[in-house]
Amino acid sequence: MTAPDRPLVGRPHPGKWHPRLYAAELAGTAALVGAGVSVVIAMFGRGSPLPALFPDAGWRRLITGFLFGLVGALVTVSRIGKISGAHINPALTIAFWAEGKLAARDAAGYVAAQLAGALLAVPALAAWGTVGSSVAFGATLPAPAQSALWAVLGEAGVTFAMVTVIFMLSAHRRTQPLTPWSIPFLFAVMVWLEAPLSGTSANPARSLGPNLLAGQARVLWIYVVGPIGGALSSVGLLRLESMRRHRPPAARVAHFHLERTPDLP
Repeated sequence: MTAPDRPLVGRPHPGKWHPRLYAAELAGTAALVGAGVSVVIAMFGRGSPLPALFPDAGWRRLITGFLFGLVGALVTVSRIGKISGAHINPALTIAFWAEGKLAARDAAGYVAAQLAGALLAVPALAAWGTVGSSVAFGATLPAPAQSALWAVLGEAGVTFAMVTVIFMLSAHRRTQPLTPWSIPFLFAVMVWLEAPLSGTSANPARSLGPNLLAGQARVLWIYVVGPIGGALSSVGLLRLESMRRHRPPAARVAHFHLERTPDLP
């Protein structure tokens, strides 16, 4: 009897690729970057009415982080999330791969789709014109007064927090429904605190499209090294014996009623 194909629990059918899952990640990442970064432009762009409504930069960061996270939450609970698990972030995909919940070939397919989705969102950001260009189209940039090392550490820290929260909440039947709705609140706090240091990307795909559009490709390495390092550090923490019960059963940000397997405590 042929074993079932379960790619999101680390047991894909041998040799099988999953283009439907990759297509969902492409669409979800395009939505996150297009809509989420548009929030950044609307809240901070010169010529937008929103800065006048929220003159305090701290409040704007808090609101921007919440709305950006809300876009991610809505993608997660949409059909896209039910298909692919709504990683929409190469760092999160790498964390699920390191955790053993995604085969290497599927992880590669996810990451390629996420990066392509980020590029598909570029026209939506370019449509902001001078309002977008006034804030580098929402590109993530390290603080001028800080070294690149501090920006990398900042990105590692926020990604570590994000992956740890997602993994720990999704690991238990009682808390897993809260997982997508924790993201807006988590990003509100992270953007409020950390954005002045590195821009709070926590997602290489989120930085790819805007930074290329703004001509800021030279700093993209920060938003690859930092988030991936933070994601792998989170996986390492959850491998400790005292933390093993908080490891996720599947490569999904949220589980749905048809997906609640016996693996979920």
